Amino acid sequence: MNTIKPKDGTQIYFKDWGSGLASSKLVKNSKLKIYEGAPHELTATDKEQLNADLLSFLKKEQLVGARSSAQRQ
Repeated sequence: MNTIKPKDGTQIYFKDWGSGLASSKLVKNSKLKIYEGAPHELTATDKEQLNADLLSFLKKEQLVGARSSAQRQ
């Protein structure tokens, strides 16, 4: 049994079914990142860090970035 300790100090016990690991295997060159103590509403509570991590991944995989002049036309 695993424990999550959100920022409010409560403890949540859960069984780790490994869904994050399984999901990460579906995306080429993915990286599983765990946000310790973050709640399920991560997109609201830690959105700056999440967005920075996503953008970093997308740039690394060259999925976003500066477009060439040929792409702009």
